Amino acid sequence: MHRLIADRSLDDSWLGVDDARAAYRDMVRARRFDDRALALQRRGWMSGYPPFRGQEAAQVGAAHAMRDDDWLVPTYRSNALQLALGVPMSDLLLFRRGHPEFHSNHDYRVLPQAVPIATQLPHAVGLGMARNYRGNDEAALVCFGDGATSEGDTHEAMNFAGVFDAPTVFFCENNGWAISHPRDRQTASATIAEKARAYGFEGVQVDGNDPLAVREVVTDALASARDGDPVLVEALTYRQGAHTTADDPDRYRPADPDLPEWRRRDPLDRYETFLREAGVVDDEFVAATRERADEELAAAVATAEDEPSADRDELFEHVYGAPTQALDAQREAAARHPPDGSH
Repeated sequence: MHRLIADRSLDDSWLGVDDARAAYRDMVRARRFDDRALALQRRGWMSGYPPFRGQEAAQVGAAHAMRDDDWLVPTYRSNALQLALGVPMSDLLLFRRGHPEFHSNHDYRVLPQAVPIATQLPHAVGLGMARNYRGNDEAALVCFGDGATSEGDTHEAMNFAGVFDAPTVFFCENNGWAISHPRDRQTASATIAEKARAYGFEGVQVDGNDPLAVREVVTDALASARDGDPVLVEALTYRQGAHTTADDPDRYRPADPDLPEWRRRDPLDRYETFLREAGVVDDEFVAATRERADEELAAAVATAEDEPSADRDELFEHVYGAPTQALDAQREAAARHPPDGSH
């Protein structure tokens, strides 16, 4: 099913002005965060970072579709989604500096970021199945990229969701590349959305550079999931930068990608233009939004820098219920190689 909602007006949407502005604020916050985090990593402030520039509309739109009692199961590139759901910027920065992921100890319905590809999908289905056992009205939204659809975990998760009617929305951000592999090297299917047919539920393709379209589609998908009908949402977007700061996309990606015009356009610029033309934002609103985002970010960086360095022993504390011989050996090896390189 295709729902590429690229041309619209606010009159066509059930969203009001306040919701449209809120989505813009969160997209600006996400863009400022991403740009600053990338700059911080480049000067050694953190060891690595996965940029998401270009995917803000998909993530913010999905976050604004979720209810307070829904669960988010993120991947490592889901920072915009987490920010829009209220996770502090400082938590995300501290995580990249080696601290526990939810440093502020706030009560979020957000699972830890999954770095191994697709391992989080079965967890999301497990959350959904648990909801069925408990009889409440929650749903789980799990995020992954197009490359994750090549992993066995994806098949297993979707198969279980279809068989057991798990209230799960599979949110695939198809940004065109799985590290250095284009989508057509990942699958021979015409779309990722159509893969849902094999598992007995609906697949929907949406313009991932339109936050209003994504919110509309994901809202419907979550409602369907709560009724026992999982949904696969394929959000078409584009990763503007590198896969991570250890990647050089110039080595494999053409400078002039052969993509539809709507997909090449920057989602933040596109959405701001739309809101300006609709009379929803003006120069004053845009400037104030950027200023507030920068102030929030400066405070988050200061909070992260004020925090003492993470205790490396904490890495080994919660891996198993009781330490294993191999884990003890790894702990001893780490102690012999301090972070500053001294011995």
